Order: sequence, then structure tokens, then C-alpha cells
Amino acid sequence: MNKVFILLFCFIPFITKAQTDILVLKKRGAHIRTYTVGDELNMQTIYHQWFIGTITQMRHDSIYLNGMPFHYKEIYAIRRTHYNFGNTVLPYGMMAAAGGILVLNAVNGAYRHDKAKDWYTHSSIVTGISLLVGGFLLTRTTRSTYRLGHRFKLDYLELTFKKSPNAK
Repeated sequence: MNKVFILLFCFIPFITKAQTDILVLKKRGAHIRTYTVGDELNMQTIYHQWFIGTITQMRHDSIYLNGMPFHYKEIYAIRRTHYNFGNTVLPYGMMAAAGGILVLNAVNGAYRHDKAKDWYTHSSIVTGISLLVGGFLLTRTTRSTYRLGHRFKLDYLELTFKKSPNAK
């Protein structure tokens, strides 16, 4: 039984696949995100075209996005989308509440036969507008676009072992 386990461990290097290359997004030298084979990438090229897809292969400073090769220096911008409660559900709830406050004040004012200038109080206007603006600003936090250049840098780390032609 032990010989089977030993034999299995001997065959693991032939069956498994190691990580090859890494694409590192940095902001002023600090690590932000790492991309490797199998990761989703949303990028804009220097030719102003957006490509969204999965990194299928990384070889010799080239990134294959759904089988299409790009040199990593051709990437102009990378866009990340991150969804959470704070930028998906909450902002739309805030904007709906703002609309509800403003509509409810108008309906109550019309029901009481008030003049149109008396339908809204200062507090209801401030509350409604602040909820509307706050909700809109929270919807803008869903995407982050990193334009490569001064602040952001993209490094290609080649981790594959290159055998030197002069080595014996």
C-alpha cells in the first residue's frame, strides 16, 4: 500500500501544471492586483479598443485574452468591477426613497389643497436631494479604471524556467 502512495507522489509532477507568468498592476510601486491564466480581464488597448475576456495563456511578454494575443505594453487601461451591497442595492434604494419623499410631499400637499409652493419643506427638500445625490455617487463606485502611465504601472513577471543555450 505504501508503494502505491510513493508511486503516486512520483507521478504528481508529470500530471500537474505549474503557474507560468504573472501580470502585476501597481500604483506607485504598491501592489493592487495580480492577473494570471484563468483570470477575467477587462482592458483597453493603446488603439482605444475595449476587450473583455479570460486570460487563456501568458507567454513571452504576451497575454492571450480568449486566444487573441496582446503584448502587455499594448494595454492602455484596466477596468475592475466590484459588486457589493454598498454599490448595487443601497444606492438604488436611496434614490427610490428620495423619489418617494418628493412624490409623497407633492401628493400630501395636493390632497390638503395647499398652494404648490407650500408642498415641500426645507427639510424634505434637503433629505430628498441628499438621498438622490448620495445614491447616484454610490452607483459610480462600481467600476475603477486604472490608466497606465504615471501612477499605475503594469509589470510582467516571467516565472518560467528558461534553459540557457550555453548551459550543459
